[in-house]
Amino acid sequence: MGHSIEYQKQMSTFGYITLLAPADPETAMSGGELLHGFLAELYKSSNPELKNTVMQLCFRWNVHYVEQK
Repeated sequence: MGHSIEYQKQMSTFGYITLLAPADPETAMSGGELLHGFLAELYKSSNPELKNTVMQLCFRWNVHYVEQK
């Protein structure tokens, strides 16, 4: 008899946050744009504990920050 194989679908979608997001929300922004700006501001935080927590969450959810050069 064969053995059963357990299969778990892995999420392979990546999110990219560009750090050139607007600093302040504007009235015509969509929800995605507001979230994008919020996450960019968290990344720019000077608090190392907050930045570490954000990076751990980003790693778990496949979110990557992109710095424009």
